[in-house]
Amino acid sequence: MIIVFIIMTINGGTTDSYNLVLFGAKYNPLIRAGEYWRLFTPMFIHIGFTHILMNSITLYFIGPWVERFFGHWRYLLLFLLSGVMGNLASFAFSPNISAGASTAIFGLFGAFMMLGESFSENQAIRALARNFLLFVVLNIGTDLFVSGIDIYGHLGGLVGGFLLGYVLGVPSAKVSTPKRIIAAITVIIVALALFRMGMTNQF
Repeated sequence: MIIVFIIMTINGGTTDSYNLVLFGAKYNPLIRAGEYWRLFTPMFIHIGFTHILMNSITLYFIGPWVERFFGHWRYLLLFLLSGVMGNLASFAFSPNISAGASTAIFGLFGAFMMLGESFSENQAIRALARNFLLFVVLNIGTDLFVSGIDIYGHLGGLVGGFLLGYVLGVPSAKVSTPKRIIAAITVIIVALALFRMGMTNQF
């Protein structure tokens, strides 16, 4: 993310709309034209220094916790797939150009909510999950009153991370097979529905 940010800054800036689209930001007309990779690349692009700074700080705090419980590869998959889910939600409900790792970061929060729900007997996990939930609620509340923030991407990433937490499972504790199957089916249905909505909505 930092390397991409530096390259974009040198190439014309990270707040320039043309430059954002050039480097792979979510831009609905081009996604509808077949550039589906734009559902993936936005999570590595940031709009301005404050944007990348805040996302980096948030990732620094939540990332190690999720990686500790899910393991390296599951953590990577959670990050990437949650980011795609968030971008799908943005594609479906927002016509604006958008970018940022926050779709994936909210997915990590969603995955930790899954831990709090599934392993409620563990008081430490429950306490952390409550703290993270409070942060998410405050953040979503702020999104409602601040322009330029992609709340749909945040919500999509959050829900995606919650469901994907069940699908991927936790190495140290067994998630029941029925829950994993239901979560997997739900993720697929939601992803397809969001994609279809994005392809048909013209705003």
